[in-house]
Amino acid sequence: MLLAYGRTLSIIARDLHIAKGTARTHIENIYRKLDVHKQQELIDLVEAHGE
Repeated sequence: MLLAYGRTLSIIARDLHIAKGTARTHIENIYRKLDVHKQQELIDLVEAHGE
């Protein structure tokens, strides 16, 4: 949800108390599983799902 709210990698890592590399890996996995390539695509997908 942090990604869907437009948070950056640094902010996500800070808020979840994880390393930036760990956050990056998780973000890459989320993008791959949802077949999106940019954060805006993820935001659009989440917004469309909520309608």
